[in-house]
Amino acid sequence: MKRLRQLFVIFTILMVVGLLMFYSIGKKTTYEKRDIVYYNDLLYQVEADIEAGLPETDIEDKYNCVLVMSKKINDPELAPLYAEGAIILDVELKGEYIGKVGWNDIKGNFNKASHAFYKAALVLWLAVLVSGYLLLLYMYLVFLIPIEELKGFATDIAKGELDKPLPIRKNSMFGSFIEGFDIMREQLKASINRERQAEIARKELIQGLSHDIKTPLAVIKAACEVIEIRFSRKIDELSDDNSKEAAEYKDLVDKVRSVSEKADTISSLMSDVMHANLEDLEKIDVTPREENSTIIEEFLSNLSDYGKIILENHIHPCLVYMDRIRMEQVIDNVVGNSNKYAGTDIRVSFSQTEEMPMADGSKAGFIKITIKDNGPGVDRDDLPLIAEKYYRGNNASNQTGYGLGMYLVKTYMGKQGGGLEYYNDNGFVVELLLRKV
Repeated sequence: MKRLRQLFVIFTILMVVGLLMFYSIGKKTTYEKRDIVYYNDLLYQVEADIEAGLPETDIEDKYNCVLVMSKKINDPELAPLYAEGAIILDVELKGEYIGKVGWNDIKGNFNKASHAFYKAALVLWLAVLVSGYLLLLYMYLVFLIPIEELKGFATDIAKGELDKPLPIRKNSMFGSFIEGFDIMREQLKASINRERQAEIARKELIQGLSHDIKTPLAVIKAACEVIEIRFSRKIDELSDDNSKEAAEYKDLVDKVRSVSEKADTISSLMSDVMHANLEDLEKIDVTPREENSTIIEEFLSNLSDYGKIILENHIHPCLVYMDRIRMEQVIDNVVGNSNKYAGTDIRVSFSQTEEMPMADGSKAGFIKITIKDNGPGVDRDDLPLIAEKYYRGNNASNQTGYGLGMYLVKTYMGKQGGGLEYYNDNGFVVELLLRKV
């Protein structure tokens, strides 16, 4: 505001100076009064020169006048003199009227005043021109340079360059604004540093927990191997007469092997966690291979802890593109969510789709796995967002989790060349598509 007031004062002063200049010109510009005695004296001298026989042109040049040697009052040569307001006197020689003489003094006064006016106008124009250039220079220094600096500063911030301070000019109109902008830069830099520190701490925590989990998993796997070896030897020592006892040992060996395999799965998952943080889940490797589709039923049979899972039909046996570990995670996440949020029986059905066009122009068929519960379903507002990273619906406030389950399902199915669809139909329904070989 201080700079604006200064501009207002300077502009007002320039306008007042211009007004005073024109007033001064008008005051100094006066029309001189005619001296009748002076012109009468000139008339006597003209008459004397005419009587002496001096030529008319010489007389006109000598007295700066116009001679009309005619006795006609309306002589055409007199018309311009009358029109311009000249003084016209009668010329007599020896008491006889012989013509007229005129002096156009008003035109001279007018030309003099006009010249003074144009001179003053030129001076004023030059003053306004110089003032305008000075004003443009002032605006460039006060307005444009700070704006260009702010523009470059904003570009640097957009690029993430937060170490370069913004120069604050003394008495600048944008001083407070620039200072606020620089404070914003400092706060943004501090916020990013805090975020980086928190990210480092979070990664260290995840890696520490992953390492701590892998250590007991190694102990469990080693113990399973020892138990498996001992029971295998015991089975070999038993005779055919103890077939019942041998069958029990074989069952125990199978269970120990199952525990060992689950430990391997958990260990693999922990390795993934150690090499990828929660912000970079897309970087986890998904390697689809040709697998038998019947493995899906095995995955489902291992999830009996989630409640009653009803298979309405059997999957069509064929080869599909699948990453076994990721697909097992997908099935576990979907069934686990249904158990967590619905708590009802879970029905699973299988079907095949017709060949559909792919992005590369080829066609492929799919195995569709439909998993349905009989719960209340997902809220209409939450439904479009439940597959987004970290999103948790309104019904998740009392449930544990990070909002990553359906996001992982969508990511893994896409990387296997399949797809995911979900909707409400008297419960929540998830359809998983596995591409057939």
